[in-house]
Amino acid sequence: MSVYLIAEIKITDDSWVPDYAANVHKLVEKHGGKYLARSGNIDTLEGEERDSTLIALLEFPTRAALDGFATGPEYAPYAQARQAGSISSFRVIDDTDIAGAIPYLKKG
Repeated sequence: MSVYLIAEIKITDDSWVPDYAANVHKLVEKHGGKYLARSGNIDTLEGEERDSTLIALLEFPTRAALDGFATGPEYAPYAQARQAGSISSFRVIDDTDIAGAIPYLKKG
């Protein structure tokens, strides 16, 4: 079952960004994941405006693969740098439909 990491980030100190941007995608790939988007072009269509600088959407083949990336020792220094220089929210969803009404998604 695929899982998706939704990262909402408000950069408060951009000194960590170049190293993170250049290297973390390799760690994501090492764990079977891929970026679907990493963008600062954010529009709010509905709801309260959030103060995010960028939003990234990543896909991993399993929750174990995502956890291996997010909690692994190779990512730890990048995570620490991001956490020190931003306000971040990481959320995980799977590829299911809670209502079970969309035929191409698994019932959740």
